[in-house]
Order: sequence, then structure tokens, then C-alpha cells
Amino acid sequence: MEAKENVPFEQGPIRPPSEAESLLIRINRNCPWNRCLFCPAYKGKKFSRRTVEEIKEDILAFKEAEQKLKRLSFNYGYGGAVGAELLELIYQQDPELIQVGLWLYRGGKNVFLQDADGLAMAADKLVAILYFLKEQFPTVERITTYARAKTAAKRTVEQLTTIREAGLTRVHIGMETGNDALLAYMCKGVTAAEQIEGGKKIKEAGLSLSEYVLLGLGGRDAWQEHIMDTAAALNAVDPHFIRLRTLALRHKIPLLDHVEKGTFIPQEDEGTAREVKLLLENLTVHSYIVSDHFLNLLEEIEGQLPQDRLRLLDVVNRYLEMSPERRANYRLGRRLGYYRKLLDMEDRNRFSQVEEVRHNLQKQGEDQEQFLAKYLARYV
Repeated sequence: MEAKENVPFEQGPIRPPSEAESLLIRINRNCPWNRCLFCPAYKGKKFSRRTVEEIKEDILAFKEAEQKLKRLSFNYGYGGAVGAELLELIYQQDPELIQVGLWLYRGGKNVFLQDADGLAMAADKLVAILYFLKEQFPTVERITTYARAKTAAKRTVEQLTTIREAGLTRVHIGMETGNDALLAYMCKGVTAAEQIEGGKKIKEAGLSLSEYVLLGLGGRDAWQEHIMDTAAALNAVDPHFIRLRTLALRHKIPLLDHVEKGTFIPQEDEGTAREVKLLLENLTVHSYIVSDHFLNLLEEIEGQLPQDRLRLLDVVNRYLEMSPERRANYRLGRRLGYYRKLLDMEDRNRFSQVEEVRHNLQKQGEDQEQFLAKYLARYV
């Protein structure tokens, strides 16, 4: 068992950005597959299952923390509410309460079940956890989890429906690509057909489905096949959400060996922009598409398909139609946090600051693209 680091409950390493306001409850440890060449999250860590009793203990610890926070709130004259002033106090005096405090401050409505594959837990055990969680926190409105498509495909629709009735509302699945050759090359452990089957079952059970697409996964050589087959798989599933991610060559991922050998040539930013364009042009879904990650070049890609397709294509085209110098400025400014959308470049102060960084890199003899690759390799 991993150490709890002076808190009475376990925490896994990651959660989706869309679950930033969620309480994190760990129902298993790490990833049951853990062989994907591109993923650094659980490398070197062994998968293990937590017992129902362990998880219930954590839920009770969260409940106790909630009650303690409310007592503190009354004691300090805040009437039971958890606001910024109380958060500052508990951060200084009782930091182990901070996660629950932040959760309550943000509304206390959402829960995310960690780690990589919540559906790997036996259905009856997961149902028991969900009912217990809802008993302890009856005001919770949304409970979500990561899952592997292959695991979902092995579940019956009846099992998934029972899990949904117990309280699970959304499943996040990393499709990454719908191209079978890439799925095999990246050791994803699933086929496009299984991706489609798993996604369809989740939807048929009445669960909300978020599918993730990994831009750049085909490198420079197979990007068109990657995007066309991914669009076909997404069209077959028609998920509620499509979330874009960008491949980053993080430290210690197995894919780095392929890059060093020259058997995988990483995609450039202009290439990933063309991938987004090709994807948008070929999707026939009714999904909400969102580019909600720091590593993505074009964060403003967000909207409802098909009605927002032209607006989103306009964003991509505006970037691709920039001069090489302006594109270089935007890439650097975006990754360093100066820009969140293309129009941010019109702010002369920000633009000048980014230009200054570019010139400093040039003076130091450092290539901007290599600098950005090293910079982005630090992030999950």
C-alpha cells in the first residue's frame, strides 16, 4: 500500500482537468495495463485493487473532515460555510483538511474515482462503493471515473446500467486513436472495434461519455491515417464529449526510445493544427468538443458539433494563415502562459514580452522548438 503522507486517505497522481472541482477518491491503485508507449503516469508502479472496506474508510475520513470543517466554520463565525478566509486558516493550522475544504468551497457536488480504470473493479463492489458514497454525501450530483475501452467492452450493458443507477454518471476513456496499426504500435492493448464497442455500451447504459483524442500520436508519417480512422471511430460512437490532448515526449516514456532510433518522428505544432482541422472536417458527431489542456496549442477549440464546426475551423485556419514569425511568437507565448487564444496576440505588451523571450533564446543560441520540447516534457 502506498503511503498516505499524513492524511487519512489515499490519493492517486492524476485526474482530468474537467474534474478540478471534484473530490478524489481512490478505488484502485495505478493502471491495470500500464504498457502504452506514450503514457508516463504509472510507469514503474504496480497495479493493485483496494478493498471495499479500505475505500469506505476513506469515504468516512472525508465525511469526518467535512464535519470538522463545518464545526470550525461555526466556531469562527462563518455559519457553517467554507469560504476563502476559512481555507486560509485551515491551510495554516490543519493542512490535511485542505482538499476537502477546497471541494466544499467549490460546491461539493462532484466526485472523481481514481486511478486509471474504475470499471476494473467488480461490478457488485463498485455498486456498493457508489451507494455508500451517496449515503455519506447525498448532495453529490456527479460521480465520474477513467476507464479502459476494453474493460467497458467486456461489461454487459446491464452491469453498466446497474453501476449508473448506483450513482456513476460519466466515464472518461482515452481512445487516443482509432487506427489499429497505431494502437498496436503504441501498445494500447485495444482495437478500434473494441473502442467502439466499449463506447457504445457506456452510452446505451445511459452514462455520459468523454472520449480523448491524442494529437500527434501518428507522428509526421501517419498523421492522416491517425486522424481519419479516429474520426471514423468517434463517428461510430458519437460520444457526449470529445477532449483533445497533445502528445508530449515526457521523460521516461518508452516512446522516447523509438524517437532516438528514428522510427518515430514527432509531429510539429503546425502538423497538430492540421490534425485538428482534418478531424473537424470529418466528424459527423453530435459531441461537445473541447481543447482543455495546457499542452494543446489551440485552447479556444471548444464548441458543439456540428453547429460550431465552421467557427472552430476558422480558429485553426487563422493560426495556419499567420506568417511563420507570428506562428513562432504564438507557440512560445501559448506554452509560457502569455496567450490563451489567438486574439491575445493583439495585446502589444504581451506580444512584446514574448518577442523579448524569443530574442533572448536566439542570443543564447538555443533553438525555440528544442526549448519548448524540453519545457513541455515536464508536464503531464
